[in-house]
Amino acid sequence: MSGFEQVRALVDAHVAEGRYPGAVAAVRHAGRTEVHAAGTLAVGSGEPVRTDTPFRVASLTKPFGGVLTLGLVADGVLDLAEDVTRWLPELAGLRVIADPAGPLADTMPVTAPVTVADLLHMTAGFGLRMDASPLAHEMWAQGVSPGPLPPQLEPGEWLTRLGRLPLAAQPGQGWQYHTGSDVLGVLLARATGRSVGELLAERVTGPLGLTGTGFWSPETDRLPTQYAPGDDGLQVLDPPDGVWSRPPVFESLGGGLLSTAGDVLTLLAALADGGAPGLDPTVAAEVTRDRLTDGQRAAAQDFLGPGRSWGGNLEVTLQVTDPWTTPGRFGWTGGTGTSGYADPDIDLVAVLLTQRMMTGPTDGPEAFWTAARDAVS
Repeated sequence: MSGFEQVRALVDAHVAEGRYPGAVAAVRHAGRTEVHAAGTLAVGSGEPVRTDTPFRVASLTKPFGGVLTLGLVADGVLDLAEDVTRWLPELAGLRVIADPAGPLADTMPVTAPVTVADLLHMTAGFGLRMDASPLAHEMWAQGVSPGPLPPQLEPGEWLTRLGRLPLAAQPGQGWQYHTGSDVLGVLLARATGRSVGELLAERVTGPLGLTGTGFWSPETDRLPTQYAPGDDGLQVLDPPDGVWSRPPVFESLGGGLLSTAGDVLTLLAALADGGAPGLDPTVAAEVTRDRLTDGQRAAAQDFLGPGRSWGGNLEVTLQVTDPWTTPGRFGWTGGTGTSGYADPDIDLVAVLLTQRMMTGPTDGPEAFWTAARDAVS
């Protein structure tokens, strides 16, 4: 894969110019895999990033959750049409705010129950608010707004606080990012009597041989420092002995995993191949197809962008909108500076893991995807 040199050169240049201290890039094409590690675990550190360095992958956790959920559905453990209050009584009595930008007290009854499918598809009515509304403020005040760190509340308390707030849209009618994934994790644990970490190990990471993926690691000498851009350069968001160095109080399917570039690549490659030992082809097909209705897809466009929709907890491309996309491409990006996509039409799977927080939806790794696409052209 001679074109991989473009990817290698880009990552090396970004490290040299200080965009991020370290990174790992992985690309699979035509049966060959290339992995490149560059930089260091922290600013000023002499410890190098290695190809098996575990990164906080943030929302790249979501595809793992999609595979887990749809595997449980395929095995008859869950029904996507089931009302979630069977397992989550904290969400009984939900109401819908009359105006998402208006007062919290002005609400109306829900017209349909929140289902398991709504959690998977992000159509439950709760999620990230990127405005200054009273609802957004109260989500932050209650500790239930999505952020760079996993929830720091016990799941029952977190659900109770979430359930006291009105939904931003009727269940099944809108699209609100992120929160459904965290609710889904709590539901899976209660429905099976197993922790989310145990379920992932038994049904996803174990069968696929993903030994570098989990919710925490005691090996703090291997963890990179997580940074966020600030006015004076990169600011420490989470040190190696921080949140991910101990068992979490909340195992977040929305953004709680540590993983390696190789593990993320293996998961996406198994999906792109239509299944693998440890991943049933039926589940792979369900994860990677567009799962939204026309109305839900329209509601998601402000966040996902044109030509994109949502599958089993990952983005799916419906039409070309950027030079590096083709219809059928799928994957996702994590706010901590991570990205992984598969493009079956051109036999490309690629992953970039860094430790620099994105500053917003437009602060993504477009240059990396251009280089990856060029590498196989």
